Amino acid sequence: MKKQVAKLVAGLTVAAFAALSLPTTSGAAASLRIWADADRKASVEKVAGAWGKKNGVTVTVVQKDFGKIRDDLKTVDVSTAPDVIVGAHDWVGELAANGSVIPLTVSKSAGAKIPSYALDAFSYANAKGNKVLYGAPVALENVGLVVNTKVAKVPTSFSDMVSQALAFQKKAAGNFGLVIPGGDAYHNYPLFSGLCGYVFGKDAKGNLNPDDVGVGNAKLLANAGDVDSWNKSGLLSSKVDYGIAKNAFLAGKAAFWVTGPWEKDTLDKSGLKVQIVQMPKNKCDSVPFLGVQGFMVTKFAKSHGVESQARDLVGSYMLSEGAQTQLSSENGRAPANTDAAAKIDDALLKQFAAAGPTCSRVQTQRRPRPRSALQARTSRPRSADEFHYSHRAGRGPLRPPPRLRCARVVSVTYD
Repeated sequence: MKKQVAKLVAGLTVAAFAALSLPTTSGAAASLRIWADADRKASVEKVAGAWGKKNGVTVTVVQKDFGKIRDDLKTVDVSTAPDVIVGAHDWVGELAANGSVIPLTVSKSAGAKIPSYALDAFSYANAKGNKVLYGAPVALENVGLVVNTKVAKVPTSFSDMVSQALAFQKKAAGNFGLVIPGGDAYHNYPLFSGLCGYVFGKDAKGNLNPDDVGVGNAKLLANAGDVDSWNKSGLLSSKVDYGIAKNAFLAGKAAFWVTGPWEKDTLDKSGLKVQIVQMPKNKCDSVPFLGVQGFMVTKFAKSHGVESQARDLVGSYMLSEGAQTQLSSENGRAPANTDAAAKIDDALLKQFAAAGPTCSRVQTQRRPRPRSALQARTSRPRSADEFHYSHRAGRGPLRPPPRLRCARVVSVTYD
């Protein structure tokens, strides 16, 4: 009898300890960890916290340096690893390839409210060439042409912009017509694309083709003389960095400035009367790069026993109008959800959004955080595996909606 009791106790003890090592079950309160950067931590806590309260999940948001989130995900201990991360679309290729993030499935109703180019930006091609979604896009950003309407009119054409810029430049010493950080490929891309330049074309399957590099295509070379003209006239200057460009515009010493929504608050407080538009078409559409930020579910969510909760938060709730409206309001970026985007009531944010994404000409891009004044250079990736799936990327004929053109997201690596 004693032996039977001993066996029973031993069995129960083993079972008890085994239960302690099992993932969270529906009978216990789930705990979900999110990594977010300082700029987004507060908004993510509010939005994800509201979801957690409704679903009985304790949500903890850990502040991380944005630039280290992707790298730290490779070495973090499982016990402190995140279940969800905030990240950029250009991380998807690497994280999907090394298994750090898992595929998402979204409902047709949720997916229908997100533009295809935003979904494509968070997708990656599998071995069969089919795109697989790995993240929920929630915010879009791109540069626009900021016009000081006290000293210039919104240009009706590229030549009109140049004419107005040079005229203002000649009015007084220290004036600038157009201020763009010299040598900064991200901010200068509208000028580059306007001369018919592009970074990568696409292959027969529609994927980005590293062998089709458009930085020296025939059309661009034929138009390259314009750059010499801009430099000679002083329209462009290699001596202008981000700080000089910003200070000159805010001081009323520049007619036009190329920047993005990260300067919206600065413009609001400047006292200047401005209007933001897409740079006018030159020889080709002067399209900007498009950046997409969103949420991804990590492989650790499964080992933590919260995969289903993480999938619901990212693949459903974060795609909703309500969540994206609040995130947009807190972070000053245009929401990816079309219903939320239609309700933007901030004039400048709405103008930045209109200057950017309007169709599915999407590639991938890597760059420093937009508020940085660092100089940049493009470099060719090591292999085609570094690229995301692309829809209508490259040089193919485009049919954008009336009065609007496409923003482009291209793979560009900055040192």
